[in-house]
Amino acid sequence: MTDRNHSPNEIPAEFRRSAGGGTTSTGRVEPVPDQTGRTNQVPSSPRLVPDSVISPPLRERMAAAGDGERIGLVIELNNNHPEGVDAARRQIVGRIATIAPATEVRELGSYVGTTLTVPQIRDLVKGDARDHDDAAEHSDPVRPAPRWSMHRIWPNFEVHGLICRTVGTTKASAAHRAFNALGQDVVWAVLDSGIDRAHEHFALHDNLAVNGRLAHRNFVGPDDADATRDAFGHGTHVAGIIAGEQRPPANGDRPILAAAWYADDQGSMSVVAQELPGVTGMAPRCKLVSCKVLRDDGSGDLVSLLAALRYIQQLNDDGRTLRVHGVNLSVGYPFDPTWFSAGSTPVCREVDRLVRSGVVVVVAAGNTGYGWAFGPLEQRIRLGFDMTINDPGNAERVITVGSTSVTPFVSGVSYFSSKGPTGDGRQKPDLVAPGERVVSAGAGTLLADAQQHVAGARYVENSGTSMAAPHVSGVAAAFLSVHREFIGRPEEVKQILTRSATDLGRTRNFQGHGLVDAMRAIQAV
Repeated sequence: MTDRNHSPNEIPAEFRRSAGGGTTSTGRVEPVPDQTGRTNQVPSSPRLVPDSVISPPLRERMAAAGDGERIGLVIELNNNHPEGVDAARRQIVGRIATIAPATEVRELGSYVGTTLTVPQIRDLVKGDARDHDDAAEHSDPVRPAPRWSMHRIWPNFEVHGLICRTVGTTKASAAHRAFNALGQDVVWAVLDSGIDRAHEHFALHDNLAVNGRLAHRNFVGPDDADATRDAFGHGTHVAGIIAGEQRPPANGDRPILAAAWYADDQGSMSVVAQELPGVTGMAPRCKLVSCKVLRDDGSGDLVSLLAALRYIQQLNDDGRTLRVHGVNLSVGYPFDPTWFSAGSTPVCREVDRLVRSGVVVVVAAGNTGYGWAFGPLEQRIRLGFDMTINDPGNAERVITVGSTSVTPFVSGVSYFSSKGPTGDGRQKPDLVAPGERVVSAGAGTLLADAQQHVAGARYVENSGTSMAAPHVSGVAAAFLSVHREFIGRPEEVKQILTRSATDLGRTRNFQGHGLVDAMRAIQAV
């Protein structure tokens, strides 16, 4: 969920908003004609929420694609198939092999990933409907759309990557001193662009040294060694907020240098060097498992994310033996509430299933909480938008985290932080944490850009809800290292963190329950 920069005169498509109707290329909202030629603000019933095997976002992509263009797909299998989900998977894989023999297929438990053209997608749906009609008994008679082996087909969404002073803001430093809440014997998985094993931030406590069945994995390439390299830099920055530590330099040693950005009097971005007295994550001794789901350019896809979530389930024997206690997801994609019920997309269902298996899952809310609209006199206005929580932050059981600054009582919730409620009216985000100008371990292009201006810098500044989420992950890891009886009880951990949060006096759709507070959480038990 990386921040996206736009020119002052450009109105990004994802931010074009107003009341009702459709959006033109200029961002103005115009009424949309229905089949009778009349204009309506919203679709008329029964077109408002039709049942379909082809999901609304996939239908939109198919309408825009040429017949020969291949579309990445995630096929959600029918768990109510009379012969079970394994039979459903075999039938779909066999049908894809018939329709498109040379197409790669990835089997992901209850999902199948592949790429097909628009005609091939239609052939797949028609074939499955024929199997439904030929069956003596329908497995799910209450649904009007004929389905047999498939429940719904989704696009393979592209996902993006969404410490110094912040350990004080969250009271993590006080918890370190008072309770030895350092994350010891707790394991957290970071699903991101990789973690740079060579960074000295992770050397003191050997955070990336994992044993037994635990292993770092690459889900966007063939070489698992790439999981502990980070050419993009996002994952290392996130991981450094959760865990790791670099002690203050001894007399005569080189200072710890960080690069920070600021806008000069002309509005141009400049870089300044900062000398750090020391750097520590929220839970400095916590072990980290790197699951690389973003490529070296910061891009990723839903199939890789689902594969990584399945890997965590396998490491934990589906909850029978918890080897990974928590997961941080500072990646995701914007959600359109017209697509389907919020929280029911494949990634939301899988993260909720992971929580039910005993894993704490912390997710960034997203950086789409603001944009542009046109006023009554056609003037462009910057606005904050509600109902902008990104997936998988719409999932019910995860801890969805928005952003604030290191002075939250003064500045409140960050303007860019995605706001609730969810598209179906549930309260989100759950918490806020520092996400503005956060200094953490640097790697890849993020560090290379900084070192052009600050020679010797090893830490860099970054902003976004991607930085807020790992603060909560680290606080949760620190909490579990003190109160180990809550390992495997993630929904109770969520309740404790939300109930002990500090109210910032902002609306719940902005702040959730408030600012995460490590000391109050530990003392609440």
